Amino acid sequence: MTDTVRLDLHVHSARSIDGRVPVAVLVARSADVGLAGFALTDHNTVAGHAELAEAGRRRPELRLLPGVEVSTRDGHLLAYGVAAPPPPGRPLAETIAWVTDHGGEPVLAHPLRWSHGVGARLARSADVRALETTNGHNSPRANRQAAGIARSRGLAGTGGSDAHVLPDLGRAYAEVPYEARSVDEILEAIRRGRVTAGGTPLPLGDRLRQLVRTGRLRLGRGLRPI
Repeated sequence: MTDTVRLDLHVHSARSIDGRVPVAVLVARSADVGLAGFALTDHNTVAGHAELAEAGRRRPELRLLPGVEVSTRDGHLLAYGVAAPPPPGRPLAETIAWVTDHGGEPVLAHPLRWSHGVGARLARSADVRALETTNGHNSPRANRQAAGIARSRGLAGTGGSDAHVLPDLGRAYAEVPYEARSVDEILEAIRRGRVTAGGTPLPLGDRLRQLVRTGRLRLGRGLRPI
């Protein structure tokens, strides 16, 4: 795709239950790692949206997309362009309908990940226009499987680092048309399939360390999943 910019469409901040990095730091770092902006997708909260909007006023050259990663009953869903978090714990189809009814765009997050993915059956049938096909914390195999399903359905593939710590920011990304600057224009690019996924997942050793970190965080929550 020519005349594009890179956006990391899956980023967590310190406002997320398992994030560490303040929104302002993510904004300050994004251009340094080759990004034109990112989507803030904290788990089940939009608490960072006000900070994101303020950062956008200070840095108008960046494309900062409000979003949320919601925990549905069937797995995680990225919801872009919504002002409130969808109710967690509801069926995937119901949550997708909630997002579209509220003017947002739903995208299946890491659909083939063994934990928190919706799985192949729902990835093949969910009423969405894009799947996350390059996730920076996925295994290469899970990303390939997601990309294969997206191709078979004629859906767009998006990319995001799934960053919870600063070094991961921009590891995976989506390339969007250069002219897509506003939130509505970025959402329309996703809807029309004018995005492509790029980047790489974490190396095996880093993925194992991430699993250990996730396990510790889950123990701290009394083994409750996000």
